[in-house]
Amino acid sequence: MAIDVSRGRHVGLLVPLFSLPSAASWGIGEILDIPVVGTWLHQAGQDILQILPINETAPGQTSPYSAFTAMAIDPIFISLRGVDDFIASGGEPALDAAARATLNRVRRAGRIDHARVRAIKNLALRRAFDRFRREEFDRGSARAAALAAYGEEQRWWLDDYALFRTLHAAFDERPWMAWPEDVKSRQPDALARVRRERAAEILYYEYLQWQADLQWRAAREQSPVALFGDLPFMVDRDSADVWANQDLFDLDASVGVPPDAFSESGQNWGLPVYRWDVMAARGDVWLRQRARRSAALFDGYRVDHVVGFYRTYFIPHDGSTARFRPATEPEQLAQGERVLGAFCGERARIIAEDLGTVPDFVRASLAHLGVPGYRVLRWEREWHAPGQPFRDPVAYPASSVATSGTHDTEPMAVWWDSAPAEERAAVGRIPMLRAIVGGLDVQTAPFTPALRDALLEVLCASGSDLLILPVQDVFGWRDRINLPATVSDTNWTYRLPWPADALGTQPEARERAARLREWAGRYGRGSSKGLGLRA
Repeated sequence: MAIDVSRGRHVGLLVPLFSLPSAASWGIGEILDIPVVGTWLHQAGQDILQILPINETAPGQTSPYSAFTAMAIDPIFISLRGVDDFIASGGEPALDAAARATLNRVRRAGRIDHARVRAIKNLALRRAFDRFRREEFDRGSARAAALAAYGEEQRWWLDDYALFRTLHAAFDERPWMAWPEDVKSRQPDALARVRRERAAEILYYEYLQWQADLQWRAAREQSPVALFGDLPFMVDRDSADVWANQDLFDLDASVGVPPDAFSESGQNWGLPVYRWDVMAARGDVWLRQRARRSAALFDGYRVDHVVGFYRTYFIPHDGSTARFRPATEPEQLAQGERVLGAFCGERARIIAEDLGTVPDFVRASLAHLGVPGYRVLRWEREWHAPGQPFRDPVAYPASSVATSGTHDTEPMAVWWDSAPAEERAAVGRIPMLRAIVGGLDVQTAPFTPALRDALLEVLCASGSDLLILPVQDVFGWRDRINLPATVSDTNWTYRLPWPADALGTQPEARERAARLREWAGRYGRGSSKGLGLRA
């Protein structure tokens, strides 16, 4: 089923898929955990689950924003309990002692151990594929025909992806820039030879995406809430998409951002730069394909770093000055509206991550296009007015996304702990908050559950049609998902303190669900107001 999120007031939580393992999962949130979490959200009056990108990351990498495919689902999210061939090959009991020990270890871990999870899943998925090839593919079974049909349906992206993954593995996971020249430059004879000689390996990667697709469709059908995804601004330099479309990207520079709230010196993301002139000349085909893929997977999705589609900040590798492309505001406006028009043309609602250094004309353009931008409570102030008062959330525009933070910000509790007295006092002057807390001296108040709930209720009452709250803020936790501009063992490893299938029995989660449901009903949001379903 799918929820109609194209209009009306909606509410949901932001939780990375990797953070949501159930007791049966293999140490990471999986596709079949989506309806489990969706059921709890629905009971809590919510109607949206917002996740981070699910695209496959390169071996050894954990950031979902530098994936080496814009199209494929990361096989790490496949639920082995839902793979028929794995069950038929003996399932978990058939794993050897070392593999079972690894599985027990990642299930008990307090954070996501990506490397071990990927290793144990690769072993199990290989076993499943071997069984499929032997018992189904070689015999021309109905399931073999189903895989072939899937391959034909998704050929527009799957062919290059499966070939890329096969070559990447064949060359010891070295970047494509270090491959032999004939496959690096995609010479037709060389690629045809690889397809002949490595047909079984190519079939393996197609099989993984078929299994992911079957589970994804089932999860969306079973989940009672809408699923929102995240479209990263760019893919990694070492990606199937860049290898397959080399003329669309400038590899002599890197994408970054100028100084902003996340970094005083700016950031260099090390990602390739769009050649916007070539993109436009080709009718933005690749960007339209990304939108098509996202619309097929999600009810809606967040466009990451939306300002970059208007103007891309790039750092040349030759040491010359970093600058924007295109260079002038009229060119930037025309480009951004052209690209977003392509995204809006697909059947999915889009929202724009318009945080950081964003010029006024971009936000005016988003409003013109009807694309909601973000209203992060802690940053919504009248910066040029005396005392810099906080904007009243009740007055946020309907076409916006209200929130307490994002996956890149410190949780609300940490922000409050470190906020200066002046900032706390200004928060305390928000009219509705003042009414809720009564005579409490907000300026000196610690971050108590009562203050947490007052801040959350103010956001629930906001004028924004969309409200998406990070799960940490709903519970008042202090765990971070990501610390921007850093590489560490803790980034992208956060998981819930309980299995996802225990949310309905954990006292704290039950209490939060009841409070969320109460607010949703009071302020006309989410499943509490009996939203209809669409086929």
